[in-house]
Amino acid sequence: MAFIKPFRALRPPKDLADKVAALPYDVMNVEEACRMAAGNPNSFLHVSRPEIDLPADIDPHDEPVYVQGKKNLDEFIRRGILVQDDRECFYVYRQRMGEITQTGLVACTSVDDYQSGVIKKHELTRADKEDDRVKHIDYLDANDEPVFYISRSDAEIEAIIAGIADAPPEYDFTTDDGVGHTLWIVADQASIARLTGLFAAVPRLYVADGHHRSAAAGRVRELRREKNPGHTGREEYNTFLTVIFPESQLNIMPYNRAVKDLNGQSPAEFVTRVEESFKVLPSPVPVVPCERHQFGMYLNGHWYQLHARDTIVDESDTVGRLDVSILQSRLLEPDLGIGNPRTDKRIHFVGGIRGNEELEKLVDSGEYAVAFSLYPTSIGELIELADQDRIMPPKSTWFEPKLRSGLFVHLLS
Repeated sequence: MAFIKPFRALRPPKDLADKVAALPYDVMNVEEACRMAAGNPNSFLHVSRPEIDLPADIDPHDEPVYVQGKKNLDEFIRRGILVQDDRECFYVYRQRMGEITQTGLVACTSVDDYQSGVIKKHELTRADKEDDRVKHIDYLDANDEPVFYISRSDAEIEAIIAGIADAPPEYDFTTDDGVGHTLWIVADQASIARLTGLFAAVPRLYVADGHHRSAAAGRVRELRREKNPGHTGREEYNTFLTVIFPESQLNIMPYNRAVKDLNGQSPAEFVTRVEESFKVLPSPVPVVPCERHQFGMYLNGHWYQLHARDTIVDESDTVGRLDVSILQSRLLEPDLGIGNPRTDKRIHFVGGIRGNEELEKLVDSGEYAVAFSLYPTSIGELIELADQDRIMPPKSTWFEPKLRSGLFVHLLS
C-alpha cells in the first residue's frame, strides 16, 4: 500500500513565490532556460539548470554544473529566497489552465514503494538522463523538483483536499503562460494523520511525469545507505518529493515527433511507402487528430491526414494498439529507419503544448524533413498498461499544466 509522509519544505516567502517558480528542467533547452531566467536572480532555474550561470560551452553533465547547483541553492537559503518550514507538513497544490483544474497533495513517497512496484511506471529510463539526475540530487542534497504521480480517484481523499482548499491559501499567483498556481499548507496533525491513513489503503500510485527522477531517488538512497553505517530506514533520503493527483482531473496532450531526414528517399517515394500501412489524404489545414489511429504528417510544406489501415492494428495488444506504437512500428522504423527512438539522434519529440506551429517551424527550417502530430494517449490506457507491468514507447504522454519547481524542495539531510 502507498506510504506517504509529511516533510519540512524548503520554500519561498509569499512575496517571492511567483519570482522563484520555474518550469521543470527538462521541458526546455539551455538557451530557453537562459531567456526565462534573464533579469531574475531569484528564478529557481539557477538551481534546476545551473549551467545557465556558467560559460556557454560547458557540458551540462560536467561536475562544475552540479557544484554550481549546490552553490546556488545554498545562496538562495542564505539570502532568504528559500526558507525551511519549522514542522513537517503536507501541502495542497492547485493548478488552473483554462478550463482545466487539477489539485494534488504534495508529500514524500517511499523509495521502497517505487522499487517494490507499489508505484507503477510505464516508461523505461535512459542511462545518461538517470545518471544526470542522480548527480544533481546527490550534489544538492535535495529533491529540488517533484515527481508527478497519479492515484485512482478516491472520494474521501478528494473531499479532505477540497476542504483544505476552501481556506485562504499561502500562495496564489498566475505565471506568464496564464497558468494559475495556488498552495495551501496542511499543518494540523488530524488532517496529516487522516490523509496518511487513507493513502495507506491505496494499492498503487502511477508515475505520470518523472521516471528519471524516481529512479534517481532510488539510486541516491542506495548510495547513501552504503555510506551510512547507522542507516535505519527513517532518513529523509528514503523518501522523495511528489505531487499526487487523482486520475479524474488530469489532462494528457499528445507527444509529437519530428525526423531529420527521409532515410534516403524523395518525398514522393516516402509517401508511397507510407501508403502501404496508412490511408494518406492531403489536408488544406494543419491536422490535429481527433480520434485514435489518426495522425497528421507535415512534409515538404504540406499537411497530410493519415489513417492507420485496419490490417495493421491489433486491438487485443494493449501496447501495440497505442498510436505511439503504431507510428513507431509501422512508419518510423520501417519507412524512416528509426529503430530505437530512445537513442536515435534523428528523432525529436515535441510536447503537444507547442502545437502544430512548432512542427511546421522545425520542418520549414530545413533541420527536419517530416513531422507527425498524434492523438493523445489516455489516462485509462496509461493505468491499464502500468497495472500489467507493461512499458509504453518513449515519450508517449505529455501532461499539462506542468508542475512549477521551486515552490517546495525536500532536503535529504
